[in-house]
Amino acid sequence: MQASEVPRAVDAAMSIASSLELAVEDAIVLQDSNKLTLRLLPCDVLARVAPVANQVAQLEIELAQRLTEAGSPVAVLEPRVQPCVYERDGFVVTLWTYYEPATLPEISAADYAHALHRLHTGMRKLDVPTPHFTDRVEQAQQLVASRDRTPELADADRMLLGHTLRDLRQMISEHGCAEQLLHGEPHPGNVLSTNNGPLFIDLETCCRGPVEFDLAHAPDEVSEHYPGVNQDLLRQCRILVLAMITTWRWDRGDQLPNGRQLGMQWLDQIRAAR
Repeated sequence: MQASEVPRAVDAAMSIASSLELAVEDAIVLQDSNKLTLRLLPCDVLARVAPVANQVAQLEIELAQRLTEAGSPVAVLEPRVQPCVYERDGFVVTLWTYYEPATLPEISAADYAHALHRLHTGMRKLDVPTPHFTDRVEQAQQLVASRDRTPELADADRMLLGHTLRDLRQMISEHGCAEQLLHGEPHPGNVLSTNNGPLFIDLETCCRGPVEFDLAHAPDEVSEHYPGVNQDLLRQCRILVLAMITTWRWDRGDQLPNGRQLGMQWLDQIRAAR
């Protein structure tokens, strides 16, 4: 989120929570990316705030409710208020349960894999319209093709990313493996380590595809504990995901610290992998 928007976003979240009779005196910024994540005190509620444009908060709430009912390991909505999307001053706000970090914050690969498998099991029961994973690949392809949006990307690197995204998208699509609803980005940043075990957050990236696409976002050792993995497909998905996240680093609007440095490192990894 743009730095100039943060104070307004915080005010919007605090105002909405107060109007719902939650005690709010302070807001602590926990994460600032495409959404702002706040811990509201003393009510101890987690607020996620995003600009109204291009947000999918309603889908995220629906998925969270249905996955919670299915017993899937996901963060739950705040039970003291209505489970809906609140809007104020150009922002949408959703309110969630705040979880204290676990005493031992490190999640083992086995626990990570077990939680992801449980999540996938719950997701297979849902029939919810979501994008296909190839739609997200196409977004990366469009970014690579736009010199205006990626002005610092060298021609040779642009060609490497473009070919990698195109080739791997086609190869994975032609695999013919079973597809289902996926988290979309179950990387460690979207997994909470709680005293009740790992919980997945940020369901706005959900899409359809093979489970190997999700596994490609997790640490490598997680796949060793996940049953029935197609290793050839997983390798292809890992290269594809690496090309996608590398592409985001060259977006002129990317705000990830050391983003360009990571982009250079990942380009070298893609060359080696290909």
